[in-house]
Amino acid sequence: MKHSVDVHVGKRIRHRRWMIGMTQQQLADKVGIKFQQIQKYETGMNRVSASRLWDIARAVDVPVSFFFEGLHEGEMPTSVEGDILADKEALQLVRAYYAMPEAQRRQIFELARVLSDAA
Repeated sequence: MKHSVDVHVGKRIRHRRWMIGMTQQQLADKVGIKFQQIQKYETGMNRVSASRLWDIARAVDVPVSFFFEGLHEGEMPTSVEGDILADKEALQLVRAYYAMPEAQRRQIFELARVLSDAA
């Protein structure tokens, strides 16, 4: 049976991987495991050991604590209301945004701000 903390950590692994545009295969190669194992981690089917989580954190360039953000002692993890990382389309948008040169990003940001004010 899946443990809710393992599911939370797996979601955080998947979100970070998506944010930086990395495939499961690329992450698996960096960590030295098969991509199927990454799939199992991301779904919470398999628990990530401390040493493996350390390797994953280094591969995706975040501190280990990143994977536990949103968890609070004594509470069961739940999805965070308004968590844009839970939306695949939003993740794709963020990745595309950060793939643009800085000058274009500023223009897109200003356009989005103006359009949201008009709504």
